[in-house]
Amino acid sequence: FGSSAATVATPSTAPPPAMGKGTKKVGICGKYGTRYGATLRKLVKKIEMQSKATYSCSFCGRDAVKRQAAGIWKCRGCKRVMAGGCWSLATPAAVTVRATIHRLKKLQAEAK
Repeated sequence: FGSSAATVATPSTAPPPAMGKGTKKVGICGKYGTRYGATLRKLVKKIEMQSKATYSCSFCGRDAVKRQAAGIWKCRGCKRVMAGGCWSLATPAAVTVRATIHRLKKLQAEAK
């Protein structure tokens, strides 16, 4: 109350502090810090990178398929909803089955 001079905030001319470098190795699992052990974090990293990735749509061809929920995938381009694997659009088993069916259809067509 004793001072009549008002303090005015002046903008500093110094550049803002540089941002952190982020993570070098851990990537998306940096949020877990040092918890849970390195092996589990590596497994989680692989799964989270698969689930957050964008996949190409088999209907419209765009790289626009994103995971909505466990096993539910939606293309942001053509708005189609597909069923797939929990963490990736196509599971290794589904890829094998699709290739086998394709091969058998091809053999059946050649036999006729």
